[in-house]
Amino acid sequence: MVDYTTPIKTAFELQRKTIEQSQRAMENGLEFQREMASATIDTLDVQETSQRQAVEFLQQNLHQTLDAVEGMPGAVGMTDGIRTTVDEQYQELLEAHAEAFDTVEDELHDGIDTYDEMTEEYLETLNEQLDMLLEAHEEFEGQSIEATEQVSEQVEDLQEQVEDVQAQIQDVSEQAADAIEA
Repeated sequence: MVDYTTPIKTAFELQRKTIEQSQRAMENGLEFQREMASATIDTLDVQETSQRQAVEFLQQNLHQTLDAVEGMPGAVGMTDGIRTTVDEQYQELLEAHAEAFDTVEDELHDGIDTYDEMTEEYLETLNEQLDMLLEAHEEFEGQSIEATEQVSEQVEDLQEQVEDVQAQIQDVSEQAADAIEA
């Protein structure tokens, strides 16, 4: 008896593995996106520090310029008001800068939290649907194998009948040949 079900079983197994690998690939893709968002937040600290240092560097340069102006004859005390104003403005700028980064970081964290919740719900729904698909797939596989086995049995029965008919035809041919010779 020839086993016609092996290729069918193999095809169904390959289909299931493909579905499962696709599911894992999607989960990995979503995890990668989440990690990229977290990495973006992590780089904010570096960006904030770099920008703050640049602002502080500019403030120091301005102080050095004011120091140079004060070193000129007759300029003593002329820069005190300017220095105070510059320091106040730079302090306000640095505070606004820190607040802006805090706001951006908070918004990104909120966005990531929302993304994580939506992704989790999406994956739960996807997993449920894939479970139902795989169950239906296995049921269809069973029905296909059963149908193939039935057809296989019918083909074997038909083949036996054909062989019987051929044997009968052979017998009748031999009897006819014997009758013609006699």
